Amino acid sequence: MKKLGLGVLGLGEGRSIISAGVHSPLWEVVALCDLNLELGRERCAEFGLVPELFTNSLDALLANAAVDVIGIYTPDHLHADHVIKALQAGKHVICTKPFIDHLGRAREVLDVAQRSGKRVFVGQSSRFFAPFTRQRQHFETGVIGELNSVEAYYNADHRWFLEKGWAKTDAFKWLYGGLSHPVDFIRWYLPDVEEVMGYARLSENGRKLGLVHPDTFHFIYRAASGRIARVSGTYTSPVVPCSRDSNMSCILRGSLGASQGDYYDLRYAWKTDTQSVVETFEDQDAHYFRFGGHSHHAGEYQNYIEYVARCLAAGTAPKPDVAEGIVTVALMQAMDEAANSGGPVKVRDVLARHGLESLAGEGKP
Repeated sequence: MKKLGLGVLGLGEGRSIISAGVHSPLWEVVALCDLNLELGRERCAEFGLVPELFTNSLDALLANAAVDVIGIYTPDHLHADHVIKALQAGKHVICTKPFIDHLGRAREVLDVAQRSGKRVFVGQSSRFFAPFTRQRQHFETGVIGELNSVEAYYNADHRWFLEKGWAKTDAFKWLYGGLSHPVDFIRWYLPDVEEVMGYARLSENGRKLGLVHPDTFHFIYRAASGRIARVSGTYTSPVVPCSRDSNMSCILRGSLGASQGDYYDLRYAWKTDTQSVVETFEDQDAHYFRFGGHSHHAGEYQNYIEYVARCLAAGTAPKPDVAEGIVTVALMQAMDEAANSGGPVKVRDVLARHGLESLAGEGKP
């Protein structure tokens, strides 16, 4: 398989995909782009790339014939504009989550994607982390039987993230920037979520640190199938020690068994009527976490860009794609509205207000 040329836009959050591209036999990092010249030089030196690969011009990146795919890792509120420009330039797109931060430009993004003939992949990286990949295999092969409910959560002490100036503006919401991980787990298993309700609040820590929007969330969902789910997250408070709680988990409860994938522990536990098993993936720690501690989870990024490469070679759409990504954003927008109103909100109603009702249910296998 011929290596694909990867151009990375946004070199702060893009650090992981640079590492992924450098280490993958299916990719070649051919261009880096950021407004920060010092960061550009730093990334080139860190990954042994020649300085000539860096540019601070988006136009130059888009015009680079060596770039087959642009990885977009810019602040959330810039994603729609950058996705559109990359597609119009004839590039495939990998965009980190959240795909876009509201539905205002969703129709435009969808139309441009459909006209371009290029692929768009939403980088929901947690799907590509070993415990959750194993959990999905069990689900698809019927080990836990018929799914009854899903629970997912992501709690993290991300006070450090607020050093980024844009995180304290109206453009940034933890609902999209953090909770999108466990929300994607729910969508992965319940693509037909039709209604959501719940609450959100801005914590004392978040208020003191200058956050504009809530950082604490609890929501419940109902799917068209009748199945139910819940999701929660906190982002500017201390967390329970990892020895007690993984901080990010997905729990499936089925007719024949139950399973739990744990992020930071690289652990997967499952139980049926006849057996109870705990599997660990500690031997893969160096693959997933490469930059000291458990930060910048580059292994997931390498797993997903290699998945994208195989899909492009086969002429198939990598998932989640643009349509599924938009419906996930609609679900998060419904959650935002539910928290503000105190009542349930239907996802289809949110989509309909933006002329996107035909996408309801996107994400079904």
